[in-house]
Formats: sequence, structure tokens, C-alpha cells
Amino acid sequence: MKPKHNKAKREHTLDRGVSTLEEAQAWFARQSIEEIECVVPDLAGVARGKIMPVRKFLGTPSMNLPLAVFYQTITGDFPEFEGAVNAVQSDTDIFLTPDFATLAAVPWAQDPTAQVIHDAFHPDGRPVEEAPRQVLRRVLALYDEKGWSPIVAPEIEFYLVDRNTDPDYPLKPPIGRSGRPETGRQGYSISAVNEFDALFEDMYEYSERQGLEIDTLIHESGVAQMEINLRHGHPLELADQVFMMKRTIREVALEHEIYATFMAKPMASEPGSAMHIHQSIVDRKGRNLFSGDEGQETDLFHGFIAGQQTFLPAIMAILAPYVNSYRRISRDSGAPVNTQWGYDNRTCGLRVPPSDPANRRLENRIPSSDANPYLAIAASLAAGYLGMVQGLKPTEPVAIDASARGIELPRSLSESLKLFEACQPLVDILGPTFCAAYDRVKQAEYETFMRTISPWEREFLLLNV
Repeated sequence: MKPKHNKAKREHTLDRGVSTLEEAQAWFARQSIEEIECVVPDLAGVARGKIMPVRKFLGTPSMNLPLAVFYQTITGDFPEFEGAVNAVQSDTDIFLTPDFATLAAVPWAQDPTAQVIHDAFHPDGRPVEEAPRQVLRRVLALYDEKGWSPIVAPEIEFYLVDRNTDPDYPLKPPIGRSGRPETGRQGYSISAVNEFDALFEDMYEYSERQGLEIDTLIHESGVAQMEINLRHGHPLELADQVFMMKRTIREVALEHEIYATFMAKPMASEPGSAMHIHQSIVDRKGRNLFSGDEGQETDLFHGFIAGQQTFLPAIMAILAPYVNSYRRISRDSGAPVNTQWGYDNRTCGLRVPPSDPANRRLENRIPSSDANPYLAIAASLAAGYLGMVQGLKPTEPVAIDASARGIELPRSLSESLKLFEACQPLVDILGPTFCAAYDRVKQAEYETFMRTISPWEREFLLLNV
């Protein structure tokens, strides 16, 4: 059943985004907001920050956190700082300034609460290079210098699963309104989505109240696997929306006493979850640079494809950021395992969807849903940018099953990090400070994983070797 408090929530709709602190003050008063969540996305895409009364926020809208917030691993630990930043510097305060364009309600909060995403700066005013929003801004600045503007549209896959309080037990599909879990795959099934009607009704309501623009909702091929498509727009705004959408979906699921997970491969027998990114580039007049005056494909379009083909292996550490991410990259898994491209060919890592020339775009199908949206979009656009400015040429498009060519991508986080470290053009674009921090955090996460003995090892090695 739907939570009883939802009826009260429908009595008002909250708008999203203002321009100034004065407008924010009026917005708070209009909505009777009492508290505000001041958040900043870390390297994992986790919301870090502080919760404070609105009156305190209005008095001092900038807040302090240690730089180490951008060095925390997914396990909550910190790597060795030496070589990236010294220990004293890591504990030095940075200043977080609200981006009032992201101001929105927190619909699941019990008391009237708002949220706003912050940007990070050093005391001398320099942007914090390790901050994911700043990494994306750095890439977008390169496009702007050329008079180019990227447009993206992310698609996010996720699973609904039964509550799992003991990580030693495998995940199971949740019970729907019929009282039964799914037992077979129900790709694109309307009735399978309707099993969780109450949950998705709340999700749509919460999204609307935050200004999140959902284009479509579908049931994907896995058991209780769903996909949300967001409307196309500016990369930073869409990264913000993915960041907020993932929080929203998890919170709605918890209200309905199940989990939503964005793990790349949460269940061994089911397909993995992706975050596909549709990408196009327009000039200052809004014309699609991927199409010429006669509607033909341009050299810039081919260069963008070639850049993705060339640099996809090196950015895999960002597009597939955890050890679990690589369980999705396997043949016969439904996920692309190559750097090939083709027209409406979903076996390719890079797909050109059917469209008219004005909407010509390239879909990067490699990122997994566990990726940080700011970093995944930044890395993908960086790869395309390099291909455009270097005049790279793509391979011939593939019209057959591209997976038959074998796996052309790194198979582990360790292998990906080596390629990431060695790719100087990407380091230069994404920023050496960020790359050093990201590499250090991911190396620490990998070492933590390697200290864990899996059930497979106990089952097959304990008494046999």
C-alpha cells in the first residue's frame, strides 16, 4: 500500500531553482521550509554535507568541510594521501557555495525540508579540482572555447529487490501487488511495472516536486529491473538530475519497504544495469554539428565517434568504477563489450539511434549505473572532444553482432586504472589533481576488495587445492 501521508504531499507542488539568496529566502518562506540539506556529490556520487536550520543557512550560506571528503572511499575509509595531497592539506577546510539553481524540496522528509547542491572552493577562491561538478565544468569549458555546447540524455537502469539486511545472502526480487515476486523476465511489460504502481506513482510525484523531468519509464529485461529515461539538456543540469533521481528512487523504495539498487551486477543470473548516455553537440546557434547542411554526417561526428572508440578503454575506470562493475562486462550478458559503433546496433558499445539529421546523436552504452553521473558524462565528452580536435577517424560501422569480435574493454578495475593513469591526454583534460585523487581512492577500494574472501573461493578451493 502507499504511505498514508502521500495525500497531504499532493496538496502542494514545489518549484525548483532560484537565482539569488534573496529569492531563496522568499522561496523558503513561501514553502514554510524549516531545514535545508546542503549537499555536495563526492567521487562516488554520494551526497555529503550538512543539514541545518534555514535561519542559519540564510545567515551563512557558505559551509566548510575538509578536503578529505573528496578522498573518502565507498567503504568510508581514506587512502594514503602521500603523492596526491599531504595529510595536513587533506584535513584543511574547503568552502562550499550553494548553486541556487539546484534548490528543491526533499519530498520524503517528514518536516518541510529543502536541498541545494554546492560547489567547492579553496580559501583563495580556486575551484576544488577533485570535486566531480568541477571536473564536468572543466570539460564543458573546453567545448565552450570552441563555440560548442554538448547536449546529453542519460538512461538509468536499476533493480527493485527485497530487503536484504545480511550481505552474505543473495538478493531476491521483491513482492509486488499480486503478492508474488517475478519469476521470469518481463522486458517492456506494462503489467510488470504495474506490480509496483504505488511506488512509481510516488516516484513521479517526488520527481515533479524536485523539477526532475522523466521522459519514460520501462521494465528492462532483468527480473524487477527498471529503466528511467531523462529528457535531454545541458550536461551539468542532467548530471544533477541523475544525482537527485538516484536519491529519490532509493528513498521511495525504502518507503515501500524494499530496496532500489544501482549496482552494476546485483544478481549473478540477471543482466547488469547500465547508464547509457546519449550525446550530441550544437553550435552557438543551436545547429547540430553532427549533421551538415544537406543532412549528411560530418567530420566532427566521425571524430566524436573515433574519440570515444580510442579512449573508452582508458575511461573505463570512471565508467565502470567498482570491482562489481566488471561482472557486467561479459559476453552473452546483454551488455556491450567492445568499442565498435553501428547504426541502431545494441551489440555495439557505441550506437547511433535512428533520428532525423537535426537530432543525430551517439549513445555511449558502456557506463554502468553505479557510475558517478558527473564523472561519467565528463569522461565520455572528454573522449569525444579529443576525437574532434585531433581529427580522428572511426572504424567502419558494424551491422552484425559486434560481440562476436570478443571483449575489447578492460576486464577488471585494476587493469582499467593502469590505462587511466597512462593516458596523458585524458589526464590533461580531466585535471591531474582530480586524476591523482581518483586513482588513489580506486586503488584503495580495490585493495579492500582483495582482502575479502568470497564464497566461491571457500566452495571450490577450501578442500580441493
